[in-house]
Amino acid sequence: MTIYALSSGPGISGVAVIRISGKKTKSVIKQITSKELPKPRLASFIKIVEIKTRELIDEGIVIWFPGPHSYTGEDMAELHVHGSRAVIKSILDNISKINGCRLAEPGEFTKIAFQNEKINLLKAESIGDLIAAETDIQRRQALKIMSGKSSDKFNSWRSTLLKILSNIEAKIDFPDEDLPDDVLNNIKNDSEKVKFEIEKILNDSKVGERIREGFKIAILGPTNVGKSSLLNYFSKREAAIVSEIAGTTRDIVEVHLNIDGYPVVMSDTAGIRNSKDEIENKGIKLALKKAEEADLNLLVFEPKNVDFTSFLKDIDLQKSIFIINKSDLGDSENKNLDQFKPISISIKEEKNIDKLISLIKENLKNKFVSFENTLITRERHRQHLQQCIFYLEEFNRKEKEKDFDKAAEDLRLATRHLGMLVGKVDVEEILGSIFSDFCIGK
Repeated sequence: MTIYALSSGPGISGVAVIRISGKKTKSVIKQITSKELPKPRLASFIKIVEIKTRELIDEGIVIWFPGPHSYTGEDMAELHVHGSRAVIKSILDNISKINGCRLAEPGEFTKIAFQNEKINLLKAESIGDLIAAETDIQRRQALKIMSGKSSDKFNSWRSTLLKILSNIEAKIDFPDEDLPDDVLNNIKNDSEKVKFEIEKILNDSKVGERIREGFKIAILGPTNVGKSSLLNYFSKREAAIVSEIAGTTRDIVEVHLNIDGYPVVMSDTAGIRNSKDEIENKGIKLALKKAEEADLNLLVFEPKNVDFTSFLKDIDLQKSIFIINKSDLGDSENKNLDQFKPISISIKEEKNIDKLISLIKENLKNKFVSFENTLITRERHRQHLQQCIFYLEEFNRKEKEKDFDKAAEDLRLATRHLGMLVGKVDVEEILGSIFSDFCIGK
């Protein structure tokens, strides 16, 4: 099946790119241009016409990419046309009339590229992350993964484990032959080295996930202290309803921000107080849950707040900034807050907001200080590496007990999880390693 789709953003634009991939790409180009195929990988100025009436639709650029030397690995073409809705719709409608052509599903061009081994799974994921990047640090992380740094490391560990597995497989196939001491030592040292390096990578405070998904900041506090006003100030719009009526915010209100190039997801939560309202109490539970999940909590009070101890018992104070809002109303009446070194602000008068922003920025920089060495950007990566560690520990235990059959299975599973990271799982590689490293039959 040949697929096609608008590859540039929807809406009116100066130029739109329509991509086509599959066996019928040649036929599509010939039918919508009434011309022979242009030279490969050269931009050719061509008139695009209606298939049946030959009426002119637009004039644009056609680039022809014969497979397998294309993004997808199949015959592929790109049409660069004027970006009006009418032009795009007319061209897509015409392609749809050609038998064997259908509209592409989301991500299908990249999926085909992966299936045709033009890219690995990590690169496919990083392409999606690059397209979705909203901040410079997200862009840089996506490009770093695309460059193959993570893939090279994961493949290196996998190759080491395959080498070990080939030795274990040889012992199983030839039980009467003892493995040399140097081989046994290498098995132990190499497996421990891989395990140590993976554990080091896993101990990264989830920086990669924070960059990709956004640093989570939750705004919490009693009712009517200015939590929603603070969210609106940061987002520079009326993202949350502000009212003097207590308990206005019931659900979580989230906005995505760019603070000094760092991606942030800031959440306004329900005011915390004793309430008999069932819906409000559900909102308060959501607020406390959001505080638990957050990377940083902004705990907002106002000068007249007195009792707050019950509220704080459920909050991790190590990742919290204390804020006294409405400082224009006077000094705080609760001196117990002083122990938390709160920052006094006034959203209404924009007093000390710059100091609060500086504190948040400092927190962000501290969290992202080591992002250059990050290899994990998704929970999927972390889970596969954790499973690899688990099976390596099982392997080491069984290998010491000379239980080679079961040890080999644990090593296969550890290797498989590394393969799943890059989308490569192939048993034949083990056989290839055996024949290249051992003189079987001598």
